[in-house]
Amino acid sequence: MTKFILTVLIVLGIGNAAIAQDTQTPKRIGIIGTTTSHVPAFANQINDPNGDELMQRYEVTAAYAGGMPDNPDSWNRIGQFMKPLVDMGVTMYPTIEEMLEHVDFVILASVDGRPHLEQAKPVIAAGKPMYLDKPMAGSLADVLEIFRLAKENNVPIFTASSLRYGKDVQDIRNNKPHGNVIGCDAFSPCSLNDKHPDLYWYGVHGVETLFSFMGPGCVSVTRMHTEGSDVVVGLWNDGRIGTFRGIRQGKTDYGARVLCEKAIVNTGQYDGYGPLGVEICKFFDTLQPPFDPQETIEMFAFMSAADVCRNEGGRVVTLQEVLEQAKNEKAVYKNIVIPAAYAKSPSVFVDGQKTAITELKASLQPQKANGVVKVILRSEKGVDFKHVQEVLSQIDGFYLANYLYE
Repeated sequence: MTKFILTVLIVLGIGNAAIAQDTQTPKRIGIIGTTTSHVPAFANQINDPNGDELMQRYEVTAAYAGGMPDNPDSWNRIGQFMKPLVDMGVTMYPTIEEMLEHVDFVILASVDGRPHLEQAKPVIAAGKPMYLDKPMAGSLADVLEIFRLAKENNVPIFTASSLRYGKDVQDIRNNKPHGNVIGCDAFSPCSLNDKHPDLYWYGVHGVETLFSFMGPGCVSVTRMHTEGSDVVVGLWNDGRIGTFRGIRQGKTDYGARVLCEKAIVNTGQYDGYGPLGVEICKFFDTLQPPFDPQETIEMFAFMSAADVCRNEGGRVVTLQEVLEQAKNEKAVYKNIVIPAAYAKSPSVFVDGQKTAITELKASLQPQKANGVVKVILRSEKGVDFKHVQEVLSQIDGFYLANYLYE
């Protein structure tokens, strides 16, 4: 019937116009996580009617708030970055699954990396191409699992820091105006967050700068750590050496000194979200990641190896070592529900089993011996946030993999 109608339209001379109008309908993007300034930045750029021609083929139309209650840098920012979306007419949905029914592509932007795996699962199951903002996940094991699921389900995904697309980075990497890169000293701010491996939270940007210039091939890492800074030295398989300096004291900035065959270049500055926004839309157009995912895996292995080095007195740590450990990680999932009646009876349900709050930690502890305990926490409608905090105090030390609330 549809083909018949289309044939009649073409015969009447209006079919081509109708088809052209349909191809001009913007493709819909949904955002997961209104907990970072990246969200309004991307939405404003993509939805700008006078913006880049490529971006005019897309529109941010939907979002899911998310938020991690044990991380103030996530939980306290939900409303701040949700409001600009609502003001521009973006529809907020109570669950990711509901949002996915109304979008073609997804930007997973939750500032906390820990829920990224659980938030990515329904997106991958729905077959929606997805860009994941930094950090890609809260652990190396989660990074590997996201890539595994995406590959297994043939769903294109892509992750990158905006620093990868700063001034001169792509030119030096791809066009080699100064010859091959033989070394790089990158730096960036490096604030820490106790819910993430040290460099994942913010140092990830400078580490991405390092890998953008050096490319993949890092085999081992050493690290020096003080209250005000970190210096991580990586050895590449061709003998090149690259360093990352994370800054927590004094003047902070982004950049790199790139040692090339013909020149030493000071570059790598932050140039805003604009170039990355273009790359995201190019990715949605082509469904081809702009660089090999293996490079992202190496970046997170580099940062994880740096943590092992710090914890074990500065020994050289290979990326292969931490990758093997992550591949062999055993995750024990526990679903905890805070019922609406919690105030009357301070108990939760652990995998459906009613458990007094005073017994919660003890009930989880034996599971920890069998692997990493990943908690998916849900609070029913009407639960006071002070009671959520009470439960959080009992699961501190376990991996909060996601938080769901009504």
